Order: sequence, then structure tokens, then C-alpha cells
Amino acid sequence: MKIKKLHDLYFKEVISKEEINSIVKTLAYQVKQDLPENEVPLFIGILNGCFVFASDFVREFNRDSEITFVKLASYEGTSSTDTVKKLIGINEDISGRTVIILEDIIDTGTTLQEIYEIFRTKNIKELKIVSLFFKPDVYRKELHINYIGKSIEDKFIVGYGLDYNGLGRNLPAIYQLTTQPKMKNIVLFGPPGAGKGTQATLLKEKYNLVHISTGDVFRFNIKNQTELGVLAKKYIDAGDLVPDEVTINMLKQEVDKNAEANGFIFDGFPRTEDQAKALDEFLAEKNERINGMVALEVPEDLLVERILDRGKTSGRSDDTDEDKIRNRFNEYNTKTAILKDYYEAQGNFYGIDGVGTIEEITSRLATVFDKL
Repeated sequence: MKIKKLHDLYFKEVISKEEINSIVKTLAYQVKQDLPENEVPLFIGILNGCFVFASDFVREFNRDSEITFVKLASYEGTSSTDTVKKLIGINEDISGRTVIILEDIIDTGTTLQEIYEIFRTKNIKELKIVSLFFKPDVYRKELHINYIGKSIEDKFIVGYGLDYNGLGRNLPAIYQLTTQPKMKNIVLFGPPGAGKGTQATLLKEKYNLVHISTGDVFRFNIKNQTELGVLAKKYIDAGDLVPDEVTINMLKQEVDKNAEANGFIFDGFPRTEDQAKALDEFLAEKNERINGMVALEVPEDLLVERILDRGKTSGRSDDTDEDKIRNRFNEYNTKTAILKDYYEAQGNFYGIDGVGTIEEITSRLATVFDKL
């Protein structure tokens, strides 16, 4: 997810885990190059934030070294304070050692000042500072920082060990404080015969949302011979799957057509994890997010009965063949399982009992929609 809610605030991904990995590798290489091969440095991580960075850094350093931690505090909420409380000190004998401080972020320099004070009387060989991130616009000290991974603007960030009131340390990327999204965007899923189309129609009216059905979008583009429609038909006629990029671009066009909407119900999309990630990235560009994936859950045998009964009047041959129907369920279950894991990992998957009257199911869905 590119936009994450923590407590009462929203954060947008600004530095990917891949970029972080690259920065850490570079920092470890620079430090290694500047040290004699036979020297065993003492790395000191500043808790709490740097525990993830310190762990990755030491693995990338990949030479004999020791590591310990000191705990200092200079953050309350989303603001850095001028008061640093030393919570855990250094107990090791570090005289004559090269000490390398590992910091997750340096902003005002208040914590860094305390670090220099701690080691002023320790009779060490040399003190070096490594900071993963640095905020030059608010740095108020004249203390030297030996290695800086990335300079960033003065906005509050979380992720990769950094937190907002205890939450966010587990995020693999860096997220920056942003404004609250305005839209309610729902991914609606349901197996064949679950009544998803009926519910989408009712819910879009209730919540004044735009219903985007992948099937309808494809049919519109192909019928009107749009550039994307012609391209999609080319793949379909050849018996090939339409590439994700084509499908995603069609969906993007539909969203852009309705830029002032209160939100969207995505029906039939995404179908793969790559599509889900692409949707997250596209919405994040607009400072929006998927609020949740809502899936109607109905026993397969009951649905098979419904579809076979529907097949008596639908005119669809695949509604009269039980083997074909069950194959459709296998395909759905495989795709839904993947997406369920994806959205569940974000805390955004909601399974809804799809058995009952239309009104009962709508009420259950509305209970979830109201929370999102």
C-alpha cells in the first residue's frame, strides 16, 4: 500500500525498500573502504529507530565488528524536541576503539550533540557518524557527520524502524506525512453467482460512488475501437491474455474521467498482485488509496446450484455445464487467495457472508463500507 493510516494520520510512501537497500549497501561499502582491514570497529546503534538499519548495515558490512546500542529520546508525536533523555548508557570498555555511531535520521542535531557529549571523555581512538537520513534544512549544529545516506526535506517520516507514537516501525519503506485521502475506494470481489453486480449497483447509489467494471470497460473500449480497445482485441483474437499494462491503462482512463467522484467500486480488478500494486501506485499519485477489499463469501455448492438454475434462462452455455462452472470457481479462488493475502497483509481484507436476501447482504456490506 502506498498510503498508510497510522492512528489518526496518513502517510505516503516516498522511499521504496529497494532504494533503502541500495543506500545501506553504499554506506556499508564507504565505511568498509575507510577502515583498515584488520581493525574491528564498534558499531553503536541509537535506539529505538535504528534497530532495522543497524541490522541491515552490519550484514552489509560483512567484516569482523561488534555492535551495541544506546537509547536516547528526542521525539514526541511528530515533532523533535530540544530535550534529550539518556535512557541507556554505554557500559563497554571502548577506550582505544574506533566507534561508529549508526543513526536512522539526523534532523536538528540535538541527539547528535548528546552523542558527542557521551564520547568526549571515553578516550576512544576515533568517533564516526553514519546517518541513514539527514534533514539539512533544520540542522542547527556544527558537528561533523561522516556518512549521509540520503538528504530529505523536513517532513515527518515513518517506516524502516521509525514510528509515529509506536506504529510504523515494521514498514519496509519510508512513508511521509500527507493529507487525508478524500475518496472511498473499494475493491469488490465475489465468486460467480454471488450477486456482486447487484450489490455494486445498490452500493454505488447508497454511497455515491462510481462503479468501474472491468468487463464493461473492456466492452466499451473494444466496441468504440479506442486505441486500447484495438490493442486488447488483438490479444483476445490471438487467444492471448491481455497484458496488465493495457488493462491498467483502461482503468486509469476511467478514474481520470471521474476525477471529482467521491470514490470508486472496482469490480473485477485487480485480479493479480501486480495489478493491485499498480492500482496502489496510481491512486497514491493522486494522494488516494484503496480503503479495503470486500469479498462476498458463499459456499461453492450453493453457487453451482444457482448458476445451473440461471442457465435455464440465461442463454449462456457455460451456465449449464457443472464442470465449466467449477473451473470458473477454481480460477476465482486462486486469484482471490492471492489478493486476499495481499490486502490482508495491509489489514484491508473484509470477508462478508454472501448468503441471505439482497437486503441482508447489502446491510452487511454497508456495515463494512461505513467503517472504511
